Amino acid sequence: MELPENLNKDSNGYESAEKIILRWDSTASEDARERMIFETDRQEADLYLQAVDEIQRSLSNVSISTSSNAGKNANAVDDQSKVNTTIQIAMARLEDEFRNILITHSSALETDSLFDPSSSSISTPSHHELEEDDTLSNDDSSHHDLLQLQLQHCESSDSSTYRSTSSIREVDLMPSEAVCDLQAIAMRMISSGYLRECIQVYGSVRKSAIDSSFRKLGIEKLSIGDVQRLEWEALESKIRRWIRAAKVCVRILFASEKKLCEQIFECVGTDIDDACFMETVKGPAIQLFNFAEAISISRRSPEKLFKILDLHDALMDLLPDIEAVFDSKSSDSVRVQAAEILSRLAEAARGILSEFESAVLREPSRVPVPGGTIHPLTRYVMNYISLISDYKQTLIELIISKPSTGSRYSGDQTTPDMEFAELEGKTPLALHLIWIIVVLQFNLDGKSKHYRDASLAHLFIMNNVHYIVQKVKGSPELREMIGDDYLRKLTGKFRQAATSYQRATWVSVLYCLRDEGLHVSGSFSSGVSKSALRERFKTFNAMFEEVHRTQATWLIPDTQLREELRISISEKLIPAYRSFLGRFRSHIESGRHPENYIKYSVEDLETAVLDFFEGYPVSQHLRKRSQ
Repeated sequence: MELPENLNKDSNGYESAEKIILRWDSTASEDARERMIFETDRQEADLYLQAVDEIQRSLSNVSISTSSNAGKNANAVDDQSKVNTTIQIAMARLEDEFRNILITHSSALETDSLFDPSSSSISTPSHHELEEDDTLSNDDSSHHDLLQLQLQHCESSDSSTYRSTSSIREVDLMPSEAVCDLQAIAMRMISSGYLRECIQVYGSVRKSAIDSSFRKLGIEKLSIGDVQRLEWEALESKIRRWIRAAKVCVRILFASEKKLCEQIFECVGTDIDDACFMETVKGPAIQLFNFAEAISISRRSPEKLFKILDLHDALMDLLPDIEAVFDSKSSDSVRVQAAEILSRLAEAARGILSEFESAVLREPSRVPVPGGTIHPLTRYVMNYISLISDYKQTLIELIISKPSTGSRYSGDQTTPDMEFAELEGKTPLALHLIWIIVVLQFNLDGKSKHYRDASLAHLFIMNNVHYIVQKVKGSPELREMIGDDYLRKLTGKFRQAATSYQRATWVSVLYCLRDEGLHVSGSFSSGVSKSALRERFKTFNAMFEEVHRTQATWLIPDTQLREELRISISEKLIPAYRSFLGRFRSHIESGRHPENYIKYSVEDLETAVLDFFEGYPVSQHLRKRSQ
């Protein structure tokens, strides 16, 4: 074959290059099929790349010659066809080499080295559910670790890095020699018009490596529908795992994939390295964020609030890193998806808080709790808002409107009123927390009406409001938001309930110890009606025994409150009984069977009061006084 003029100048170079290309043609040689050029010595790889360069120059020269000699040189087209065939053989070989180098040096992240125990908790200030999750997969253990030293250093050097907006940790996913080989092959494939094939091979192999890392990080291939069908208890552990995995994916895995693309394709053009990067990570990124999206649009319920806030905080913290890693126009969809999920999580949190307020107001249980103790609703609500206060910083930003409350002028008897003028200067979040306490008390007031005994109804309110006060005092964040003014108002309410209890129970008992009705007017005797006095003692004994029998089964769980109420009872009962006994004992003891009327000493009553509010029955009869 007659070579074109330019090619004739270096025909030996072309022929030598062609021989090298054809020697490694895997379709024509079994030896070529079984061996990889870049796995032999460096000299052979360099010779092949030089041969490709020579063929590419020849192709360019042939093209120029064919164009300039159109219609004059009949062999020009044949020359170009031959060079084209050689280029095709070379490109097919380079594609195989490119794939082999990628596969050889692609491995999953070694997840055991990615989580430093000192920095594995999520970013929220609450530590109620931050325990380590030990359910990470141990698949693909055959992959050797390329990241262990770097990750141990960057994770353990600063336990607060999770809050940092510049915490991207790029690591080398491949040895520099492999990167250089890939770069050299990519340049030649792309310059020969094989860009699409190069991107497809690269994306296919690197996606497999990311999939393997996902499995080790515990990221499952779940559709949005799959996630929404899971029970919430199962989702809670998956959310914890997702938060930890998302940090690794965005800040290490995706960032390092981007770096690798830039290293290999930087000499070809930015658009190409962006295209390769998105070809590799777009699918995994969508898979990663679909989980958070599914949570953000799932059915709302109170128990989901805190995990949704955990997700919101994690994603908010990651957003600057997401924007840095996915900064090109081609990756707009990933940035937009993350921002939209964040917005939906915020809206879900606001919606759940509003629905929680309504649920507290409408909680329908009507069966009185035994003994007037703390209602399960009170415990649940106060524990719930204590946890809300742990997320104060996040919720102050999310909760921007006041609660929808009743008004004293509305005439709606099913909703309590709350005037904001009394709470001027408080954040919308603080107003929501106060409103929750208001509707809780409103509900409890309704439940107290189901007690037949008015004394027990007052004790029930006292117990529950006292518990509310103690929970507020026990949380510095909650107390700061509620404020001391409203706390004093709550304290006054439970003290008023205690006073109302004492009046309902003890006014009638103490009424037995009055002097009125015992003296006989105009009599020359002692002036005291013994029959009236005996009846008075009998009435007092019966009433006190009934109170003792009944109220020993009532329960005040708080030790200090129980003791304070017993002291208050004793301070009224004991002096009155001692005085009454002192004035009239002799009138009873001078008659027959005084023990039937003076059944108890002052000490007996003091001892009996200690049985009150313990929550269990006592013996039917009080211990008789010592004779």
